[in-house]
Amino acid sequence: MQKILLAEDDPNLGELLKDYLELKGKFDVTLSQDGEEALVAFRKDKYDLCIFDVMMPKKDGFSLGKEIRKMDKTVPIIYATAKGMMEDKTQAFELGGDDYITKPFRVEELLLRINALLKRVSKDKEEDIADKFEIGEYFFDYTSQIISYKGQQQKLSTKEAELLRLLCLNKNDVLTREEALVKIWHDDNYFTGRSMDVFLSKLRKYLKEDPNVEIVNVHGKGYKLLVS
Repeated sequence: MQKILLAEDDPNLGELLKDYLELKGKFDVTLSQDGEEALVAFRKDKYDLCIFDVMMPKKDGFSLGKEIRKMDKTVPIIYATAKGMMEDKTQAFELGGDDYITKPFRVEELLLRINALLKRVSKDKEEDIADKFEIGEYFFDYTSQIISYKGQQQKLSTKEAELLRLLCLNKNDVLTREEALVKIWHDDNYFTGRSMDVFLSKLRKYLKEDPNVEIVNVHGKGYKLLVS
């Protein structure tokens, strides 16, 4: 069960959010009614996500988030506040916040934001550690940049290996053209796009021996590594 630290000084709203997230989201929620109490709770336990009201006594949400970031640079933080001014949103992200929701909000929307954020974090963690992939009858070792097939090996260039890894991480799902260009080439202009097309052609050639493996274009979106 994933754990959430909720800091909300309105006791009625705090209990409502806690009960809803535990019932509908199946989360283990710790509720604190001010920033200092939340900071103590964070030091004592490990949390998968934090939700901080900005306007709180003793220590406001932004100050709390700043303290949290000194201890943990990756835990997702959502700021919730009645203040909808652009400078507050800017400050939230500058302090390392991952999302921002303005009161009043529907609890269903908050749950959707939580699930989307946790899914993104989980995917990022998987991407950080995944380096070996089965692609039909092929085996791809990203670290050594080698594709193996029935005793034969094909050494890939760095760009080919990075592109194939992204396709594997999104196997049977769409890898958008923009994501691939930004993550590998750090730019999505016309020329890098043409360069990527060349690498895709090479990857298709390397994987052609297995009829159950195919890299297809998804019109207007990107590419998909299909493995049946």
